Amino acid sequence: MNKAMGSIRNYFPELSNAQLELLETLAALLREWNTRINLVSRRDIDNLEERHLIPSLALAKIASWGPETSVMDVGTGGGLPGLPLAICFPKTHFFLIDSTGKKIRAVEDIARQLGLDNVEAVHARVENLTRNFDFVVARAVAPLPRFLGWVAKNLKAGGNNSFPNGVLYFKGSKYKTELAECKIRAHAVYSLSEFFEESVHREKYIIHIAGADLV
Repeated sequence: MNKAMGSIRNYFPELSNAQLELLETLAALLREWNTRINLVSRRDIDNLEERHLIPSLALAKIASWGPETSVMDVGTGGGLPGLPLAICFPKTHFFLIDSTGKKIRAVEDIARQLGLDNVEAVHARVENLTRNFDFVVARAVAPLPRFLGWVAKNLKAGGNNSFPNGVLYFKGSKYKTELAECKIRAHAVYSLSEFFEESVHREKYIIHIAGADLV
């Protein structure tokens, strides 16, 4: 196990050896696919675990999703954060959507090779999607006002989790300005630096917006 995977073990001691092995295989598959299509920026691929896997897994520090929970990952790209989360929450259903077909084909192949039967990957635009989910996750695919306008229709009311159904959105420090523009108050804001010590995680946040506040 390399140093970066060792960091994941330290940050997430609750993960089993089997889950850690799947995460290591996921990193290898992402690197392999990235030689064919640009799933992760070329400057980030050498630091894939630190810049992508660990931030994706931050949601496991916040959420405790069970077998009745459905999560949509919008603009999943190479399957981030959806694939790492599917490894962490094997009984939760993850719906990964992207408007670029070749990226979804890569995600489908990676999920198949990892044996993740809780992952569904679909080539589509979220604006046209009518299905509903308990949670929507995404990593800064658009400014918050635009993104929330896309996905508000896709959220189920209520929920059986320890915190309200809604949007869990990765964003930099501009989130305050964008929330003010939306005239929406976040249910909670989590700083990645609360969980991880590397400097790359500073000024990075997960914004939790309850679905009830988007009605």
